[in-house]
Amino acid sequence: MNQVYEKLQKCYESVKSKIDFQPKAALILGSGLGDYAEGIQVEATLNYSDIEGFPVSTVPGHKGRFIFGYVETVPVVIMQGRVHYYEGYDMSDVVLPTRLMRMLGAEVLFLTNASGGINYNYQAGDFMLIRDHILNFVPSPLIGPNIDELGTRFPDMSDVYDYKLRRIIKQTALEQNIPLQEGVYIQLTGPNFETPSEVRMCRILGADAVGMSTACEAVAANHMGMKICGISCVSNQAADAAKQPLTHEEVQEMADRKAPMFKKLITSSIVNIAKEIL
Repeated sequence: MNQVYEKLQKCYESVKSKIDFQPKAALILGSGLGDYAEGIQVEATLNYSDIEGFPVSTVPGHKGRFIFGYVETVPVVIMQGRVHYYEGYDMSDVVLPTRLMRMLGAEVLFLTNASGGINYNYQAGDFMLIRDHILNFVPSPLIGPNIDELGTRFPDMSDVYDYKLRRIIKQTALEQNIPLQEGVYIQLTGPNFETPSEVRMCRILGADAVGMSTACEAVAANHMGMKICGISCVSNQAADAAKQPLTHEEVQEMADRKAPMFKKLITSSIVNIAKEIL
């Protein structure tokens, strides 16, 4: 058996032996949203460290556990803290949680993150609905022998961030009077922030926001046939437009400040997605 798939299966069996819950949607919480899961109807929690072979997040502010419960009436599994490529894990470990949530039953993946604003029209604190992504600077999670049990060798990528989900989220933001940009997210490796020249490169390539996560998870989920959507909180302007050196604390502070509105948008979007899709 493929070693990556064997490890995934062991994690799945470990979770199923502890948790009896089938989610319809999966949510990965980025910076500033760590406590969102505590505001839902929680049915069970499971620390990553209690899952055999599961990678554990080392980033400050990422709690490192799954929350199982309901967003209103929608059964969800929520990642409180993700694993990043820059932490030193193999890419197969970075996307293992995403694959696991699909195996547990989730049909929709809702991705969130904090990002740097590449687009000159973006301001710190803006929300950006992800329309598409650029992943060329980070290894694809599909490199290596294809795991046929998960998906096809050459998956189509023309509509990774599902058009119908984006339409629902845009309508939800309009109803909630929440301003929402829409653009392209580029994932770089991190953990360093980008240089001004790298920011200009990203802008030339067509990126509107830059970060260190998300796109690789979307590729893995797309490979498994999930419907995907994502919203990025633009926590700072990128290096060539920033007026001061960038810090993780600045990113966290802006993400925390925008969290209440972000949570409102996420909850309403999940409910509306469930009405039309799930």
